[in-house]
Amino acid sequence: MRLLLIGPPGVGKGTQAKFLVDHFTIPQISTGDMLRKNVRNKTSLGIKAQAYMQAGQLVPDTVMLNMMQDRLAEDDGANGYILDGFPRTIPQAEGLDELLNNLGQRLGCVVVMKISDSLIINRLSNRRSCKECNQVFNLLYDPPQKAGKCNECNGDLFLREDDIPDIIQQRLNIYHQQTEPVIEYYTQLGITEIIDAKGSIEDIKINIFERISAYNN
Repeated sequence: MRLLLIGPPGVGKGTQAKFLVDHFTIPQISTGDMLRKNVRNKTSLGIKAQAYMQAGQLVPDTVMLNMMQDRLAEDDGANGYILDGFPRTIPQAEGLDELLNNLGQRLGCVVVMKISDSLIINRLSNRRSCKECNQVFNLLYDPPQKAGKCNECNGDLFLREDDIPDIIQQRLNIYHQQTEPVIEYYTQLGITEIIDAKGSIEDIKINIFERISAYNN
């Protein structure tokens, strides 16, 4: 099973990806993790990427696609994988298609998790992170036992800059601008499944598994 998971920040992709990883015994391939690993290991691609990042520039698609090609060729992805965070633009999607074609592979299904911006902002703006151990709480769904304090280490909880409502809306605007054309791109290929992500975690999980069961690749 080769899957692409798409959704706005805070929609719950990480939670659902873990269910898929455990069920299919396939890796979740995150571009962020892949980039950090290459930089940490000082690979030739990692050195190139780091030069762009240190200059305050975006890492070019060509570098990311070359990293992706190396990652998809690793043994743990032989039976499939879940792509998370890539592609985000049409040029990246086209580049990924060419890459997969060269590897003799193709995406089986693109799972698109959808939810309203207002619900995303409500979820994320109620997140609180521990300054000491980075544990994350949600004041609505998973509040700390003691207000303002971490259950694990009693550290102070704070609101990350990324979770301020205005910043969340900016991130969502970028997501809509960049990613919605990608969703349309895959919809035209007939491999897109739209998932309503405002229900319970278990309901969303059941819906995803039911919808992807028709795809064998």
